[in-house]
Amino acid sequence: MIYLGTLLFVIGCMALLDWRHRLFFFRRPVAATAVMVAGMIYFLGWDLWAIDLGIFLHRDSPLMTGIMLAPELPLEEAFFLFFLSYLTMVLFTGLVQLLTWRAGRHERTEAANGVSA
Repeated sequence: MIYLGTLLFVIGCMALLDWRHRLFFFRRPVAATAVMVAGMIYFLGWDLWAIDLGIFLHRDSPLMTGIMLAPELPLEEAFFLFFLSYLTMVLFTGLVQLLTWRAGRHERTEAANGVSA
């Protein structure tokens, strides 16, 4: 239960960051949802394939809920994959926004100094 609570907490932190800077879900919710659904399907499929090959195995832990979505696939794994995908998209869109802002700032500085491109 502690692991799921931690995942929910960090997902909430990512959502606050996303909301504050309008990075992903709060910029383009329909596109963001499509990206997250596609990512979740891909990563859950990957996990199920690895479980079938015997690569991923679940071990009981007092930190987890014990709820299984499929054999060897705990509930927490879905939340972890969501967090991983969300974190990636917030970092990517944040970097794009930062670079766009810096490029615009650089152009304004050049214009103010009388430098033309």
